[in-house]
Amino acid sequence: MKFSETEIEHLLKAWVAISLAFAILLSKGDVVSSNFTLMLLVSGLTVGVGFIAHELGHKVVAQRYHCFAEFRASNFMLVIAVLMSFLGFIFAAPGAVIINGYVTKERNGRISLAGPLVNLVLALIFMGLYLFGIFVFAAKYGLIINSWLAVFNMIPILNFDGRKIIVWSKLAYYLTLAISVGLLIVAFSLK
Repeated sequence: MKFSETEIEHLLKAWVAISLAFAILLSKGDVVSSNFTLMLLVSGLTVGVGFIAHELGHKVVAQRYHCFAEFRASNFMLVIAVLMSFLGFIFAAPGAVIINGYVTKERNGRISLAGPLVNLVLALIFMGLYLFGIFVFAAKYGLIINSWLAVFNMIPILNFDGRKIIVWSKLAYYLTLAISVGLLIVAFSLK
C-alpha cells in the first residue's frame, strides 16, 4: 500500500475525531469524568480501528486494480459527529477513499465489498475475545460497532457500499447483509 503524507494526516484526524465522538457518547457527555479516558481508549480500539480498517479495505482492493486510492477526511462531518455525540447519538461519515482509474461495475462492487468484509472480520475477532472473556466490555462494544458498520454500509442507496455491491452481485450483497445482520443480532443478545 502506498500512503501520502496528506492521507496519513487525514486518517489520523478521522481516527481521533471518531474515537473522541464515541468516547463522548459512551461517557454520556461527561468528558471530565475518570471514565472518559477509558472510553476514549475503548473507542479508539473498536470504533476508530473499525472505521479506518473499513476505508483501508477499499484502498487495498482499489490499489490491487492499479487505481489511485487515497482516504480524505471530511472535516465538516467529523465536527458534526463530535457535536452530535453530546446529544446522545452520532451520525458518522468521517470521509471516503477517493478512487481514480479504470473501474468496471465488478471492480467497483469488489472495492465496495472490501469495507464491510473488514468490519465483519473485526466483529468476529471481537466476538472471539468476548467469548474467551478477554476485555469483555471492549470486545462486546467492538462486536456491536463493527457489525453495525457492516449493516449500515450495506444500505443500497446513494453512494453507500451496498448500492455498488448490489449492482454488481445480488448474491454477494444479500449474503454479506445476512451475515452482518446475524452478527448484529448476536452482538445485542450477549449479556
